[in-house]
Amino acid sequence: MGVLKKLSILRSCLPLKNKRIAVIGTVFIDCKGFAFQDYRPAGRNLGSIQFVHGGVGRNVAETIASLNVPTTFVSSVDATGIGHEVVNHLQARHIDVSYVKEAPSGGMGMWLAILNENGDLAGSISQMPDMAHIEQQLLEQGDKLVQETSHIALELDLNEPISRRVIQLAAQHGKPVYGIPGNFDVIGSHPDLLQGMACFICNHIEGERLMNATFEGVPPETIIGHLKAYVKTSGLQSIVMTLGAEGSVYFDATTGESGYQPVFPVNVVDTTGAGDAFFAGTVAGLVSGLPLAKAVVCGTKVAGWTIESAESTCPDIAARAAGDEVLGELLG
Repeated sequence: MGVLKKLSILRSCLPLKNKRIAVIGTVFIDCKGFAFQDYRPAGRNLGSIQFVHGGVGRNVAETIASLNVPTTFVSSVDATGIGHEVVNHLQARHIDVSYVKEAPSGGMGMWLAILNENGDLAGSISQMPDMAHIEQQLLEQGDKLVQETSHIALELDLNEPISRRVIQLAAQHGKPVYGIPGNFDVIGSHPDLLQGMACFICNHIEGERLMNATFEGVPPETIIGHLKAYVKTSGLQSIVMTLGAEGSVYFDATTGESGYQPVFPVNVVDTTGAGDAFFAGTVAGLVSGLPLAKAVVCGTKVAGWTIESAESTCPDIAARAAGDEVLGELLG
Protein backbone atom coordinates (compact mmCIF):
# COMPACT_ATOMS: atom_id res chain seq x y z
CA MET A 1 0.00 0.00 0.00
CA GLY A 2 1.36 3.43 -0.95
CA VAL A 3 2.25 6.04 1.67
CA LEU A 4 -0.36 8.52 0.42
CA LYS A 5 -3.11 5.93 0.72
CA LYS A 6 -1.91 5.00 4.21
CA LEU A 7 -1.97 8.67 5.20
CA SER A 8 -5.55 8.88 3.95
CA ILE A 9 -6.51 5.83 5.99
CA LEU A 10 -4.84 7.25 9.10
CA ARG A 11 -6.77 10.49 8.73
CA SER A 12 -10.03 8.60 8.41
CA CYS A 13 -9.22 6.57 11.54
CA LEU A 14 -8.95 9.61 13.79
CA PRO A 15 -12.37 10.55 15.20
CA LEU A 16 -11.60 14.26 15.01
CA LYS A 17 -14.82 15.78 13.72
CA ASN A 18 -15.41 19.12 15.45
CA LYS A 19 -12.13 18.76 17.37
CA ARG A 20 -9.31 21.30 17.36
CA ILE A 21 -6.48 21.71 19.82
CA ALA A 22 -4.93 25.03 20.79
CA VAL A 23 -1.24 24.76 21.64
CA ILE A 24 -0.01 27.67 23.76
CA GLY A 25 3.74 28.03 24.09
CA THR A 26 7.05 29.45 22.94
CA VAL A 27 9.07 29.61 19.75
CA PHE A 28 12.84 29.23 20.03
CA ILE A 29 15.69 29.10 17.58
CA ASP A 30 17.90 26.22 18.69
CA CYS A 31 21.65 26.22 18.13
CA LYS A 32 22.82 22.63 18.56
CA GLY A 33 26.40 21.41 18.65
CA PHE A 34 27.00 17.69 18.04
CA ALA A 35 30.33 16.28 19.23
CA PHE A 36 32.00 13.84 16.83
CA GLN A 37 34.00 12.09 19.56
CA ASP A 38 34.11 11.94 23.36
CA TYR A 39 32.86 15.32 24.57
CA ARG A 40 35.33 17.20 26.81
CA PRO A 41 33.62 20.07 28.69
CA ALA A 42 36.89 21.94 29.33
CA GLY A 43 38.50 21.22 25.96
CA ARG A 44 38.00 21.84 22.25
CA ASN A 45 35.57 19.51 20.54
CA LEU A 46 35.18 18.91 16.82
CA GLY A 47 31.64 18.43 15.64
CA SER A 48 28.77 19.91 13.66
CA ILE A 49 26.60 22.91 14.50
CA GLN A 50 23.01 23.31 13.34
CA PHE A 51 20.33 25.96 13.71
CA VAL A 52 16.78 24.56 13.87
CA HIS A 53 13.30 25.79 14.76
CA GLY A 54 12.49 24.90 18.37
CA GLY A 55 10.58 25.88 21.47
CA VAL A 56 8.38 23.55 23.50
CA GLY A 57 5.11 24.97 22.19
CA ARG A 58 6.28 25.14 18.59
CA ASN A 59 7.60 21.57 18.69
CA VAL A 60 4.38 20.28 20.21
CA ALA A 61 2.18 22.13 17.71
CA GLU A 62 4.11 20.82 14.70
CA THR A 63 4.10 17.23 15.94
CA ILE A 64 0.40 17.18 16.84
CA ALA A 65 -0.50 18.69 13.47
CA SER A 66 1.69 16.12 11.71
CA LEU A 67 -0.49 13.45 13.35
CA ASN A 68 -3.48 14.99 11.56
CA VAL A 69 -5.04 16.67 14.59
CA PRO A 70 -6.39 20.13 13.64
CA THR A 71 -4.09 22.55 15.47
CA THR A 72 -4.06 26.24 16.37
CA PHE A 73 -0.79 27.69 17.68
CA VAL A 74 -0.69 30.60 20.13
CA SER A 75 2.71 32.26 20.46
CA SER A 76 4.90 35.14 19.32
CA VAL A 77 7.75 35.52 16.84
CA ASP A 78 10.15 38.30 15.91
CA ALA A 79 9.17 40.48 12.95
CA THR A 80 12.25 39.31 11.05
CA GLY A 81 13.10 36.94 8.25
CA ILE A 82 13.67 34.12 10.73
CA GLY A 83 10.32 34.82 12.39
CA HIS A 84 8.56 34.72 9.03
CA GLU A 85 10.38 31.47 8.22
CA VAL A 86 9.03 29.88 11.42
CA VAL A 87 5.47 30.96 10.62
CA ASN A 88 5.68 29.78 7.00
CA HIS A 89 7.01 26.40 8.15
CA LEU A 90 4.03 25.96 10.48
CA GLN A 91 1.54 27.09 7.85
CA ALA A 92 2.95 24.51 5.44
CA ARG A 93 1.90 21.90 8.00
CA HIS A 94 -1.66 23.26 8.02
CA ILE A 95 -1.37 24.88 11.45
CA ASP A 96 -3.60 27.88 12.17
CA VAL A 97 -1.13 30.68 13.01
CA SER A 98 -3.68 33.49 13.31
CA TYR A 99 -2.85 33.72 17.03
CA VAL A 100 0.91 34.00 16.47
CA LYS A 101 1.85 37.62 17.18
CA GLU A 102 4.75 39.40 15.47
CA ALA A 103 6.88 41.48 17.83
CA PRO A 104 9.65 44.03 17.09
CA SER A 105 11.91 42.16 19.52
CA GLY A 106 11.71 39.47 22.18
CA GLY A 107 9.13 37.44 20.30
CA MET A 108 11.31 34.34 20.19
CA GLY A 109 13.81 32.74 22.51
CA MET A 110 17.14 31.06 21.78
CA TRP A 111 18.55 27.80 23.07
CA LEU A 112 22.22 26.87 22.93
CA ALA A 113 22.66 23.11 23.38
CA ILE A 114 25.68 20.82 23.36
CA LEU A 115 25.17 17.13 22.69
CA ASN A 116 27.80 14.51 23.43
CA GLU A 117 28.96 11.69 21.18
CA ASN A 118 25.88 9.65 22.17
CA GLY A 119 23.39 12.37 21.26
CA ASP A 120 22.62 13.13 24.92
CA LEU A 121 22.43 16.68 26.25
CA ALA A 122 25.72 17.71 27.88
CA GLY A 123 24.86 21.35 28.64
CA SER A 124 22.60 24.20 27.56
CA ILE A 125 21.72 27.87 28.02
CA SER A 126 18.27 29.36 27.35
CA GLN A 127 17.33 32.92 26.48
CA MET A 128 13.61 33.30 27.12
CA PRO A 129 11.32 35.40 24.91
CA ASP A 130 9.32 38.28 26.35
CA MET A 131 6.13 36.67 27.68
CA ALA A 132 4.27 39.99 27.52
CA HIS A 133 3.47 39.34 23.85
CA ILE A 134 1.63 36.06 24.49
CA GLU A 135 0.07 37.45 27.67
CA GLN A 136 -1.43 40.39 25.76
CA GLN A 137 -2.66 38.08 23.00
CA LEU A 138 -4.52 35.92 25.53
CA LEU A 139 -5.86 38.94 27.40
CA GLU A 140 -7.41 40.28 24.19
CA GLN A 141 -8.42 37.08 22.41
CA GLY A 142 -8.21 34.28 24.97
CA ASP A 143 -11.95 33.83 25.36
CA LYS A 144 -12.46 33.64 21.60
CA LEU A 145 -9.60 31.16 21.27
CA VAL A 146 -10.93 28.78 23.92
CA GLN A 147 -14.43 28.89 22.44
CA GLU A 148 -13.02 27.93 19.02
CA THR A 149 -11.12 24.88 20.27
CA SER A 150 -12.07 21.60 21.93
CA HIS A 151 -8.79 20.88 23.76
CA ILE A 152 -5.85 22.95 25.04
CA ALA A 153 -2.16 22.02 25.33
CA LEU A 154 -0.39 24.48 27.62
CA GLU A 155 3.30 25.09 28.21
CA LEU A 156 2.93 25.79 31.93
CA ASP A 157 6.11 27.76 32.59
CA LEU A 158 5.44 30.79 30.37
CA ASN A 159 4.41 32.85 33.40
CA GLU A 160 1.83 32.55 36.16
CA PRO A 161 -0.72 35.06 34.72
CA ILE A 162 -0.78 33.26 31.36
CA SER A 163 -1.26 29.83 32.93
CA ARG A 164 -3.96 31.05 35.31
CA ARG A 165 -5.90 32.84 32.56
CA VAL A 166 -5.82 29.84 30.23
CA ILE A 167 -6.87 27.42 32.98
CA GLN A 168 -9.64 29.78 34.12
CA LEU A 169 -11.02 30.18 30.59
CA ALA A 170 -10.80 26.44 29.96
CA ALA A 171 -12.77 25.71 33.15
CA GLN A 172 -15.33 28.36 32.22
CA HIS A 173 -15.95 26.75 28.83
CA GLY A 174 -15.47 23.11 29.90
CA LYS A 175 -12.37 22.46 27.79
CA PRO A 176 -9.71 19.92 28.93
CA VAL A 177 -6.17 21.19 29.49
CA TYR A 178 -3.04 19.10 28.98
CA GLY A 179 0.03 20.57 30.68
CA ILE A 180 3.74 20.28 29.98
CA PRO A 181 6.45 21.99 32.08
CA GLY A 182 9.14 24.14 30.48
CA ASN A 183 11.86 25.34 32.84
CA PHE A 184 9.73 24.38 35.88
CA ASP A 185 9.90 27.89 37.40
CA VAL A 186 6.15 28.55 37.40
CA ILE A 187 4.81 25.09 38.15
CA GLY A 188 7.45 24.56 40.82
CA SER A 189 6.29 27.69 42.65
CA HIS A 190 2.57 27.28 41.94
CA PRO A 191 1.67 23.56 41.89
CA ASP A 192 -1.97 24.52 42.55
CA LEU A 193 -2.19 25.27 38.81
CA LEU A 194 -2.44 21.52 38.25
CA GLN A 195 -5.78 21.21 40.05
CA GLY A 196 -8.45 19.87 37.72
CA MET A 197 -6.04 19.50 34.78
CA ALA A 198 -6.98 16.67 32.40
CA CYS A 199 -3.40 15.39 32.17
CA PHE A 200 0.04 16.54 33.27
CA ILE A 201 3.07 15.01 31.55
CA CYS A 202 6.56 15.46 32.98
CA ASN A 203 9.92 13.70 33.21
CA HIS A 204 11.26 11.94 36.29
CA ILE A 205 13.49 14.88 37.29
CA GLU A 206 10.50 17.23 37.28
CA GLY A 207 8.44 14.58 39.06
CA GLU A 208 11.04 14.30 41.81
CA ARG A 209 10.89 18.05 42.41
CA LEU A 210 7.11 18.08 42.36
CA MET A 211 6.65 15.10 44.69
CA ASN A 212 9.76 15.62 46.83
CA ALA A 213 10.91 12.07 46.13
CA THR A 214 13.78 10.21 44.45
CA PHE A 215 12.95 7.87 41.57
CA GLU A 216 16.38 6.79 40.32
CA GLY A 217 16.61 3.01 40.58
CA VAL A 218 13.07 2.76 41.95
CA PRO A 219 10.77 0.06 40.43
CA PRO A 220 7.91 1.34 38.22
CA GLU A 221 5.28 -0.09 40.60
CA THR A 222 6.65 2.04 43.43
CA ILE A 223 6.72 5.17 41.25
CA ILE A 224 3.11 4.52 40.24
CA GLY A 225 2.24 4.55 43.94
CA HIS A 226 3.76 8.03 44.18
CA LEU A 227 1.74 9.13 41.14
CA LYS A 228 -1.51 7.91 42.69
CA ALA A 229 -0.79 9.72 45.93
CA TYR A 230 0.13 12.94 44.14
CA VAL A 231 -2.93 12.89 41.90
CA LYS A 232 -5.12 12.49 44.98
CA THR A 233 -3.62 15.51 46.74
CA SER A 234 -3.15 17.76 43.68
CA GLY A 235 -6.57 17.34 42.08
CA LEU A 236 -5.11 16.21 38.76
CA GLN A 237 -7.26 13.92 36.62
CA SER A 238 -4.28 11.99 35.23
CA ILE A 239 -0.49 12.08 35.11
CA VAL A 240 2.28 10.57 33.00
CA MET A 241 5.95 10.53 33.97
CA THR A 242 8.72 9.64 31.54
CA LEU A 243 11.73 7.71 32.85
CA GLY A 244 14.21 8.36 30.03
CA ALA A 245 15.45 5.16 28.43
CA GLU A 246 13.46 3.16 31.02
CA GLY A 247 10.08 4.10 29.53
CA SER A 248 7.19 5.80 31.31
CA VAL A 249 4.55 5.30 34.00
CA TYR A 250 1.03 6.67 34.18
CA PHE A 251 -2.12 6.90 36.30
CA ASP A 252 -5.63 8.00 35.33
CA ALA A 253 -7.80 8.81 38.36
CA THR A 254 -10.96 8.97 36.24
CA THR A 255 -10.69 5.29 35.26
CA GLY A 256 -8.32 3.93 37.91
CA GLU A 257 -6.02 2.76 35.12
CA SER A 258 -2.27 2.73 35.80
CA GLY A 259 0.74 1.06 34.25
CA TYR A 260 4.23 1.02 32.83
CA GLN A 261 5.16 1.52 29.16
CA PRO A 262 8.63 0.45 27.95
CA VAL A 263 10.41 2.24 25.10
CA PHE A 264 10.74 0.90 21.56
CA PRO A 265 14.25 0.28 20.13
CA VAL A 266 15.70 3.37 18.40
CA ASN A 267 18.94 4.60 16.82
CA VAL A 268 19.79 7.65 18.93
CA VAL A 269 20.80 10.84 17.10
CA ASP A 270 19.49 13.63 19.37
CA THR A 271 17.50 13.11 22.57
CA THR A 272 16.65 16.78 23.20
CA GLY A 273 13.22 16.78 21.53
CA ALA A 274 12.03 13.52 23.07
CA GLY A 275 9.97 15.05 25.89
CA ASP A 276 8.08 17.45 23.62
CA ALA A 277 7.43 14.64 21.14
CA PHE A 278 6.22 12.25 23.84
CA PHE A 279 3.82 14.89 25.13
CA ALA A 280 2.55 15.67 21.63
CA GLY A 281 2.03 12.03 20.68
CA THR A 282 0.24 11.24 23.94
CA VAL A 283 -2.01 14.29 23.70
CA ALA A 284 -2.81 13.52 20.05
CA GLY A 285 -3.92 10.07 21.17
CA LEU A 286 -6.08 11.49 23.97
CA VAL A 287 -7.70 14.04 21.66
CA SER A 288 -8.41 11.19 19.24
CA GLY A 289 -10.33 9.38 21.97
CA LEU A 290 -7.77 6.80 23.09
CA PRO A 291 -7.55 5.77 26.76
CA LEU A 292 -4.41 6.94 28.54
CA ALA A 293 -2.60 3.58 28.30
CA LYS A 294 -2.93 3.54 24.50
CA ALA A 295 -2.21 7.26 24.17
CA VAL A 296 1.07 6.70 26.01
CA VAL A 297 2.01 4.09 23.38
CA CYS A 298 1.48 6.79 20.73
CA GLY A 299 3.68 9.16 22.71
CA THR A 300 6.40 6.54 23.05
CA LYS A 301 6.39 5.84 19.32
CA VAL A 302 6.56 9.52 18.36
CA ALA A 303 9.35 10.22 20.87
CA GLY A 304 11.38 7.36 19.42
CA TRP A 305 11.07 8.72 15.89
CA THR A 306 12.12 12.18 17.07
CA ILE A 307 15.19 10.81 18.86
CA GLU A 308 16.29 9.40 15.50
CA SER A 309 16.23 12.92 13.96
CA ALA A 310 18.76 15.75 14.33
CA GLU A 311 15.89 18.26 14.28
CA SER A 312 13.64 19.27 17.17
CA THR A 313 10.76 17.39 15.56
CA CYS A 314 10.61 14.35 13.29
CA PRO A 315 10.30 15.71 9.71
CA ASP A 316 8.60 12.60 8.27
CA ILE A 317 6.35 11.77 11.20
CA ALA A 318 3.17 11.60 9.11
CA ALA A 319 4.64 8.97 6.78
CA ARG A 320 6.06 7.00 9.72
CA ALA A 321 2.71 7.05 11.52
CA ALA A 322 0.89 5.93 8.39
CA GLY A 323 3.19 2.95 7.95
CA ASP A 324 3.45 1.90 11.59
CA GLU A 325 1.65 -1.31 12.57
CA VAL A 326 1.34 -0.38 16.25
CA LEU A 327 -0.29 3.00 15.60
CA GLY A 328 -2.37 1.50 12.82
CA GLU A 329 -3.81 -1.01 15.29
CA LEU A 330 -4.44 1.66 17.93
CA LEU A 331 -6.07 4.15 15.59
CA GLY A 332 -7.71 1.68 13.24
